[in-house]
Amino acid sequence: MTLSRRAALFLLAFGAWSWVIWPTFLSNIWADERSWAPSGGPAPFFVVHAVLTAASLLFGTIIGLLGWRGLAAARRAAKG
Repeated sequence: MTLSRRAALFLLAFGAWSWVIWPTFLSNIWADERSWAPSGGPAPFFVVHAVLTAASLLFGTIIGLLGWRGLAAARRAAKG
């Protein structure tokens, strides 16, 4: 199956967007007072959001790579 150029660009943009948004989100969560237990360790609030961030970055990377590969395939198909 070959993706259209438009679909490949969308997937690539989605992957890039994930890498812009989620590190910023984690930085904001890190600074939130609810993220740290009184003992100094991470609170469940932080752990849940860190896992969410990690999963989103993983999925964003995979989706971005699919877009990259789709774009490359669309270019090869256009050349001949």
